[in-house]
Amino acid sequence: MPKRPGQGIPVRRRRPRAHPDGADQTRPRESPVWLFDLDNTLHDTSHKIFPQINIGMTEAVMESLGVDQETANALRTRYWKRYGATMLGLVRHHGIDPHAFLRRSHDFDVGPLIRAEKGLAARLAQLPGRKILVTNAPLHYAQAVLRHLGLLRCFSAIWAIEHMRLHGHFRPKPSVALMRHILAHEGIRPQRAILVEDTLANLRGARHAGIRTVHVFHPGTPFATRQRGRPDFVDLRVNSIADLLGRRRPIRGH
Repeated sequence: MPKRPGQGIPVRRRRPRAHPDGADQTRPRESPVWLFDLDNTLHDTSHKIFPQINIGMTEAVMESLGVDQETANALRTRYWKRYGATMLGLVRHHGIDPHAFLRRSHDFDVGPLIRAEKGLAARLAQLPGRKILVTNAPLHYAQAVLRHLGLLRCFSAIWAIEHMRLHGHFRPKPSVALMRHILAHEGIRPQRAILVEDTLANLRGARHAGIRTVHVFHPGTPFATRQRGRPDFVDLRVNSIADLLGRRRPIRGH
């Protein structure tokens, strides 16, 4: 078994002196762990991609259930509003193959459709700590978007909807149990984690799991116009990743 760097040679360390108030002042502050959403957080999905996804979803429903376009579109919308993802309703009520559906519904080239901030990789690099992508989108789509934006190397892990199964059932965001599962699997204390996300319901779920929250306000996010002000479960509200860089001090890891 290969050794880790520095392993095998014992090093004698001087015992740190206790601070008069009892706190150990020699212990370094832990860096935060940033949990990033993808759509309408790292790129402007409402610009061209969401319309393409809606078309793909409707066509995938038509093919999976053998229904006409009007029926498929109605089911797509109904299940999305009820479950947060069309695929969940189709699995629950029609027993479709979720992986085949996700592949078919997101079968398009993202390159010509993406619009995002310039220099995102450099901006993410300025955020101290590990970054993990947590998205209700399918894995192949998330990887394609990150690859096009030059962000794949920015993330130590990707949690896509295929990975969001608990006790045999899909539990995507805003599931509190899912967020706790991710933290446990990644070895993260809730106090270190910060979710950066455009959807308020998902931020509320994260707060219930003990995670700090950053709301990326995007006018193209469904129901965004219904929200006024900053809810009490949101620690910081920003308009972009550049905005987050300039205003992150109040939410940095303790």
